[in-house]
Amino acid sequence: MKLQAIEVPPGKNQTRRKTPKKAPLVTFAILFAIIPIFYRSHKKLSVPFEASVRPTSFSEDPCPISDTNDDTTSSNPSESHLVVEEKIPRRPTKDDLPREKDDVGRQSDQSDRLPTGRKGRPGPKVEEEKEGIPRSVGGRPTKGESYDRDKCDIFSGQWVPNLEGPYYTNTTCWAIQEHQNCMKYGRPDTGFMKWRWKPNGCDLPVFDPHHFLELMRGKSVAFVGDSVARNHMQSLICLLSRVVYPVDVSDTSDENFKRWEYISYNFTIAKFWSPYLVRTQMTDPNDTTRPFNLFLDEYDKSWTTQIENFDYVIISAFHWFARPSVFYVNRRVIGCLYCPETNIAHKSAIFSYRRALRTALRAINSLKRYRGVTFVRTFAPSHFEGGPWDKGGDCARKRPFMSNEIVLEDDNLKLYEIQVGEHKIAEKMGRRRGLKFRLMDLTQAMLLRPDGHPSKYGHWPVENVTVANDCVHWCLPGPIDTWNDFLLEMLKRDGKRS
Repeated sequence: MKLQAIEVPPGKNQTRRKTPKKAPLVTFAILFAIIPIFYRSHKKLSVPFEASVRPTSFSEDPCPISDTNDDTTSSNPSESHLVVEEKIPRRPTKDDLPREKDDVGRQSDQSDRLPTGRKGRPGPKVEEEKEGIPRSVGGRPTKGESYDRDKCDIFSGQWVPNLEGPYYTNTTCWAIQEHQNCMKYGRPDTGFMKWRWKPNGCDLPVFDPHHFLELMRGKSVAFVGDSVARNHMQSLICLLSRVVYPVDVSDTSDENFKRWEYISYNFTIAKFWSPYLVRTQMTDPNDTTRPFNLFLDEYDKSWTTQIENFDYVIISAFHWFARPSVFYVNRRVIGCLYCPETNIAHKSAIFSYRRALRTALRAINSLKRYRGVTFVRTFAPSHFEGGPWDKGGDCARKRPFMSNEIVLEDDNLKLYEIQVGEHKIAEKMGRRRGLKFRLMDLTQAMLLRPDGHPSKYGHWPVENVTVANDCVHWCLPGPIDTWNDFLLEMLKRDGKRS
């Protein structure tokens, strides 16, 4: 080490002093900086407790759709089965909870707890993450895509794999209708539960029960319609069961008119059975196969007199309109569907449905005390193949259609156009009174899901008895759970508008 002579004032003894030994410290600092960089550039790291892994397929059902625009995807074919984010390994501590990136790149924390289930039983595992968004596969934006969800059309898109699903099972939710309990009755495949809806140009968050319950604190929602409306309601109850179960507060034993309350949130869900939406009369009270009398210009008071105090009403129906029926206007017969009489004009289901839906929406607009938001849910197409429902038709597919494999056409297209048109008419009328009407436009999304119906798995096989396959309702859990993804997103958007 070089020594330096330091001058001192004359008259004093001159001495020499060594400078501090800095060189070894600098050398070690440089080595510590270079070695990790050199090491990382020559060796891939795989850290079980910090790596983010995204399989490109799952064993239950090969996935033809993949998120090819994910910029973290390896270009090496031998590594195409997973994607790993590299991190420097270190010893994990108790603070090292697994961390996953949600769809917009924010870090979210995961912690596990068992909520109290019905009657004190432990409920299913709940993942609490930042903003409550469960981990999912796909959904990252491509270049040029925007996360301005308020402007994104959430109803145009495609189904992408979601390995995190389902978020409940037939053993953790008591609200599943027997005919939609596909796992109980032996459906062998589970791939139909492992998809989620990905809008074009943005992302639709998976349903967050905590967020939903907080948003609905002190509020109420009514489902008005047929058995598919009930199917939707039961999906919502099952999704919320990850947090809490409701209490039956119905004032009737009639299963078609039920109310449930989430006590700690002061939140109420109600179901009003009205498969035709208007006043209906059975020609034979003991035989539902006989024609129904439909009074197309008269309100169904079983629900119109009950919804004035509800904050949200979800109205939907159609499938019953294909049954034999006689149509009345001003209490006079104007036509019929599948009736034997030759002196009555034979009309279509489209004819009666347009008038019934218009009457139902007019009824909502006529309620003096109603100040809620009305969601008009467009219909979910059935998927009978190989014949109609009563001629052996079935829905045995195991994967969704891609958007270019099927189109809405014929009567289905006419029906959809009626729903969109009648919604616009009701929205215009409601605007004069400050009422809000929203279109839950899920027809296209559900057209692509022929794999989500119970088919023959809604009952046990009965020897020498032929039971029609169910290609109208939806398995629980299953694609219908996505309807509540749509619902929550629409509620959040509506809250921003207020």
